[in-house]
Amino acid sequence: MDVIDTIGKLPDQEITSNGPKLHEYLQEMNQATFGTKDLMTVGETWGATTEIAKLYSDPKRNELSMIFQFEHIGLDQQSGKDKWDLKPLSIPELKQVLSKWQTSLGDDGWNSLFWNNHDLPRIISRWGNDQTYREESGKMFAILLHMMKGTPYIYQGEEIGMTNYPISEIAQAQDIETINMYYERLSLGYAKEDILRSINAKGRDNARTPMQWDRSPNAGFTKGIPWLHVNPNYKEINVQSALADKHSIFYTYKKLIELRKQHEIIVWGEYQLITETPDDVFAYYRLYKEEKWLIVCNISEKTNQMTLPSGDFSLVMSNYPQEETSKGKITLRPYEAFVLKRMEQ
Repeated sequence: MDVIDTIGKLPDQEITSNGPKLHEYLQEMNQATFGTKDLMTVGETWGATTEIAKLYSDPKRNELSMIFQFEHIGLDQQSGKDKWDLKPLSIPELKQVLSKWQTSLGDDGWNSLFWNNHDLPRIISRWGNDQTYREESGKMFAILLHMMKGTPYIYQGEEIGMTNYPISEIAQAQDIETINMYYERLSLGYAKEDILRSINAKGRDNARTPMQWDRSPNAGFTKGIPWLHVNPNYKEINVQSALADKHSIFYTYKKLIELRKQHEIIVWGEYQLITETPDDVFAYYRLYKEEKWLIVCNISEKTNQMTLPSGDFSLVMSNYPQEETSKGKITLRPYEAFVLKRMEQ
């Protein structure tokens, strides 16, 4: 449900989110429509905190199944400014925010898990490396997110590692938000190069280029003229090629979906962040009944060293070839990610 947090707004006031009638309206909708059937619902809420998320998704309140929250999405935006004002992503901040959402809802709410949507740039280009380590970073971000508690969402093209499509002229853009920002900032004296840099990093058209199906003209998307240009890398990055390569990003997503269906620990397990790691390493446990899984992700194109917890673990999956389960002090390769399962005692 698009921007569902504005349905209770008072139209003549400046503040339009979280109005006084919001939850009353949602409960009324639930009772009259989707709540009478076995349906899953999700609402887009740009300003939700964990406490507000509980109001939406607590099963006892009969509103929504879950919400999309965007706290992690704003971490590469300068404080107090808008999305076009860029700053480098802080991995420690990312760990803190995602961990908060993993632990704060408890049994009174439910998480949605996502990196991409129709308004957001491609995660590989945004926080990964879409050139040298496109495959590795794409798989790493998939493993990092899909091993968490919540309902994972895969946006079209994410499963084959589609990337942003940088533009060199504003005439190549179609998104009205992007076009308006370009001319507004030009009038304010911003340099054209800086504006285009922001557009290529955050513009919504990045997520809206045609789906890349195969190597044929227009990536097999249409025989007509598409609304947006097809990304020039479609001959290398497309569904046909991904399906033919058993080591592609596509099969990482397929494996993650399979694991979630087979193992209750991924769905219901407790989340526990491992804090004694290098800044760029995101590691956590999932704990359920007698089971314990360890997830380790290096969010960097540099190598990092860490010491694995003691105990006997078996390999569940990884994004690099692994001959044996690592122990003790290890060196993580660029964007390396793996999942280990504690052996039965």
